[in-house]
Amino acid sequence: MASVLPQVTLTGGEVASTPLLASGGVDALAVPVGPAADGDEALSPGSGAAQAAARFGIDLAGLAERAGMTGKAGEAHVVDLPRTVGSAVRLPWHDLPVRLVLVGTGAGTTTDLRRAGAALAGATRGLDRVVSTVATSAADSASRTAEVVRVLVEGYLLAAYPTFTLASQPPEPAAALVLLGPDGTRAEAAVAAARAVAQATWLARDLTATPASTKTPAWLARQASRQAKAAGLEVEVLRPRRLADEGFGGLLAVGGGSANGPRLVRVTSVPQVTAARHVVVVGKGITFDTGGISLKPRESMVTMKTDMAGAAVALATVLGAAALGVPYRVSAVLACAENHLGGASYRPGDVVRTHGGRTVEVTNTDAEGRMVLADALDWAVTTLAPDVLVDVATLTGAAKVALGLGTGALLSDDDALAAALVTAGDAAGEPVWRLPLVTEYEPYLDSALADVRQESHDPRSGAGAILAALMLRRFVGPRAEPASVPWAHLDIAGPARSSKATHEVPEGPTGFGVRLLLSWLSAPTLGV
Repeated sequence: MASVLPQVTLTGGEVASTPLLASGGVDALAVPVGPAADGDEALSPGSGAAQAAARFGIDLAGLAERAGMTGKAGEAHVVDLPRTVGSAVRLPWHDLPVRLVLVGTGAGTTTDLRRAGAALAGATRGLDRVVSTVATSAADSASRTAEVVRVLVEGYLLAAYPTFTLASQPPEPAAALVLLGPDGTRAEAAVAAARAVAQATWLARDLTATPASTKTPAWLARQASRQAKAAGLEVEVLRPRRLADEGFGGLLAVGGGSANGPRLVRVTSVPQVTAARHVVVVGKGITFDTGGISLKPRESMVTMKTDMAGAAVALATVLGAAALGVPYRVSAVLACAENHLGGASYRPGDVVRTHGGRTVEVTNTDAEGRMVLADALDWAVTTLAPDVLVDVATLTGAAKVALGLGTGALLSDDDALAAALVTAGDAAGEPVWRLPLVTEYEPYLDSALADVRQESHDPRSGAGAILAALMLRRFVGPRAEPASVPWAHLDIAGPARSSKATHEVPEGPTGFGVRLLLSWLSAPTLGV
């Protein structure tokens, strides 16, 4: 797995005087370029750009304009400088880096600077060492400097992810980054925080991208155990025999058609804080989804190795929370199964008794996520006694249809918790949109055979994402009543994977949800 992030260091000084650029160990200097100011036709050079122009003897603004740059965030233009042949001519940059990178910083917002960092990573991939003044461009105070450093480095590291591959030729690594200008303990802490978030996101992407030929439920449980033990966290794995003994009917039904039995995994980070509140994140971990007897079309199965993205996000969140030192007890619960087609597959028309005794009438074996989450949510509530509960899953195509590929669906009956998660997602660059939990839709889930139907009895009802969340809420609290603990459901079916690289988001598994949840856990309040 790709686990080694590129190095990021801080050093004081300015472009005009730093000996670093003449050391021979720097491949490129990156400077910021902003949009033209009101009433001005020329682009706005950022911090260090004017000094770089003077030291290199080059009109950087003119180069940016001729390259068609507008200064918006996400732009990057590489200037390759020539070297002379022989010693008769000495160019102004003869002892300086042979590349200049002009990086658009837009208005200098958090999103702009994260995108600037991502653009810098893309423009310098394959180089060894890059010096940048972009981090000082939008900073006007020590606290603002720390924020700028954090989001710039976060964008750089997220975009530096070497897309997961099992090919014999690995992708080019990203360059080591040196930030020229900012230094001190706040800036160092900002770099460390950005690295923790990026490392967690890289892990979620790697786990999600691993082929199902490797990634059985047992394999995923082993990876979680190794990561947890390496970080000094608590870990517990429930195997098929214990799942049967303790009544995990949903996991056993979904996993029954596969030769690879299901697992339930708990990983817990315990802080130094006395009587810390307990946050539990439950993740859907379907390591491959054929749809079971309700078989998917072939085209729909191609990406189904990623149907455990929720479990990957949950695991990465607890590891990231430990690395960041959040003041909460945080547990990840991974409900892992392979939804295969076999002689022991569960069937439409079956009634499954889940953990805690509630029964579910099965109507579609391809709605397996809510079956494994039903077990995991009930177990989390009754065993772990959470103060707040969040589940995350690639659950419904309906959420993807409603919100597309860039926004997750959020459903909760707790207004304050929902607002806190929306705010955290906006700050982290992982937006979610709150959908209503319409209690008037509850009768669609009525069953004459069981406590609840798996899906609506009326194919015309629509609202698939809402009905799935209403079904899950039954396993957090009584029917049609608020959940017994503050609870939120994140449906990431759209943004969990991407068909193309965009800014800090790679092609393939994105790790969507890790940044959001770590931003929420790092905020002054959880909203509950």
